[in-house]
Amino acid sequence: MGNPKAFLTIPRKEAGYRPVHDRIADYGEVEQTLNPEDRRLQASRCMECGVPFCHWSCPLGNRQPEWQDRLFKNDIKGAYKLLTMTDDFPEFTGRVCPALCEKGCVLNKEHEPVTIRENEAAIAERAFAEGIITPCPPSRRTGKRVAVIGSGPAGLAAANRLNRKGHSVTVFEKDEAPGGLLRFGIPDFKLNKNIIDRRLDILRQEGVEFRCGVEAGTDITADELLRDFDAVCLAMGAEVPRDLKVEGRDLGGVHFALEFLKQQNRVNAGQSVAGDERITATGKHVLVIGGGDTGSDCVGTANRQGALSVTQIEIMPKPPVGENPDTPWPYWPMVLKTSSSHLEGCGRRWLLDTRRLTGDDSGNVREVEVEEVEWVKDPVTGRMNLVHTGKKETLRADLVLIAMGFVNPKSEGLIDALGVEKDQRGNVKTDPSAHTTSVEKVFAAGDVASGASLVVRCMAAGRDTAKAIDAFLS
Repeated sequence: MGNPKAFLTIPRKEAGYRPVHDRIADYGEVEQTLNPEDRRLQASRCMECGVPFCHWSCPLGNRQPEWQDRLFKNDIKGAYKLLTMTDDFPEFTGRVCPALCEKGCVLNKEHEPVTIRENEAAIAERAFAEGIITPCPPSRRTGKRVAVIGSGPAGLAAANRLNRKGHSVTVFEKDEAPGGLLRFGIPDFKLNKNIIDRRLDILRQEGVEFRCGVEAGTDITADELLRDFDAVCLAMGAEVPRDLKVEGRDLGGVHFALEFLKQQNRVNAGQSVAGDERITATGKHVLVIGGGDTGSDCVGTANRQGALSVTQIEIMPKPPVGENPDTPWPYWPMVLKTSSSHLEGCGRRWLLDTRRLTGDDSGNVREVEVEEVEWVKDPVTGRMNLVHTGKKETLRADLVLIAMGFVNPKSEGLIDALGVEKDQRGNVKTDPSAHTTSVEKVFAAGDVASGASLVVRCMAAGRDTAKAIDAFLS
């Protein structure tokens, strides 16, 4: 430890966000950066605990105390090397990870955890800027070929690790560019797409092949994949959204959240969208149904498009503010989360269930009927049951965005063609340790096997599945 008492004398300092009036006028990243000296001081606050709960909390198992010390000592090469032993793409996780590590930080007992996520991003950015990150193709090739289906965080992590082992990796992506939800689902104001392209250039130079606009199961059949490749890794994500099955669901102006977010990201990338196909919040009252991160992303995007008002509703109770005795440190705290998008202008309400949508004469949504609910514990089972109170009201809404999560991967196409076994939730069933499916030489990583999860969990699954595939091929 360079400064064992820094946590006592140096307060937590976050980079913060750009001013609201500035950032809602564009889609640039909202988060600012600290200067290198302030960043070093923040890294020095790491206590290098005897039991590093940050490491325990991280799905990737990042060794935070070690690379925090390297950052404090200005050894960016050493810090980056330690960081990428476990985290393939710290420039992604440093931007979009909810920082489970910080919630486990011992200093979080006083709500002053080390700025681990920001430090992580800073290491990656300095490593790029200082020329530390360069293409490193494997010194030899094994002659084995692996197909990775999907180029989201799980697919990219698996492809990176397998390529390092010398296997020839081809990534199949149905969309026009690689990145999966990193590119199309996460708004530019949280993750600039140049960050993805910069990493993809490295992967290509190292030998990873990307075939975009190719629908596995259709453009290339399951039989062809099994014939031409020594292993297949399914990493297509959980794409089927949870739908809202109420009267008026088919009205105009009612869309799934990802329809809205993907389209705006494509527009930002320079694509044109026909007027009748454009989903826009401009001059509209927007209702976001679902209180999670995807819903928050809809809030930020709607504000940038010029919505008259944005309201986000959630069927669950409002979480406690600050402290929750039910989720004590070092566990992830179930407390109220306010994102940068919420700070830009949003009405938030809880314990509301959507009952009916009504429209105007042209068939477009205009109002949404909601009902207050309660969650009551069953005295026998202890299970919380939803109870409708009968208290209804009508909310104005010209655009309704359904952000209620995802249920399972899309079975039609490759999954059905391969005939892999599925679990009760409709996900691809895998052996927990070997990541194998019921079909020989077919593996699965990320949301396609676990259901919708975090980017960092998908990257961890991609890394671990790559290890299992390498063992299989070896």
